[in-house]
Amino acid sequence: MQRASTLFSEQQKQQIAQAVAQAESATSAEIIPAVASASGRYDRGEDLVGLWLGLAAMIVVWTVLPENPDAGSWGGWPAWVTPICLAGVTLAGFIVGAVVASRVGWLRRLTTPNEEMADDVLRRAQHVFFDSRVHHTAGRTGLLIYVSLFERMAAVVADQAVLDKLGNPAVMELRDRLVEALKTQPPAEALCAAIQAAGERLAAVLPRDDDDVNELPDALVTID
Repeated sequence: MQRASTLFSEQQKQQIAQAVAQAESATSAEIIPAVASASGRYDRGEDLVGLWLGLAAMIVVWTVLPENPDAGSWGGWPAWVTPICLAGVTLAGFIVGAVVASRVGWLRRLTTPNEEMADDVLRRAQHVFFDSRVHHTAGRTGLLIYVSLFERMAAVVADQAVLDKLGNPAVMELRDRLVEALKTQPPAEALCAAIQAAGERLAAVLPRDDDDVNELPDALVTID
């Protein structure tokens, strides 16, 4: 799984920080970009892959070594070996499948509903919003732009003043544009474009005051 902490070069981090500073130069809002390696654990996906592989292994063994009715045993073995062998093969397949799924991201995504991942991404973005003190700005003008790599999803979380002035549909549009940009552009470029778009929209409804103070760092937040 790709890690957020190693995804961006120092030059790219500086470009993102400069994009934040440029966007905030025209608005009183505080923009925080954040990228997480994943927003959920998705153990159920690992269990499902393990179950599938365990059942497949059991079927294969059962087919290759069918029961011998004349001998009264399975493949010439004592009858009690049959359930133990099948159980062992199934368990081994389950363990191998779960381990493989824990290391292969697309398998867990395949077995995890999009709704569950979307809920986890939004929930984690809200936690980051509070943990990074985005909601502690004096005018409640914080805006978090959040990307989660494993789920390939994004969220934009806005504080109350931004929602009041910009409106939730505009916030959702910023998120959707970011998701579309991530499909065709490197993450750093997509983030910079989203930050610029957010700054332009915020400048129109929350212009920068002469005595405005930069309350939060402009740096990219990475979460592994």
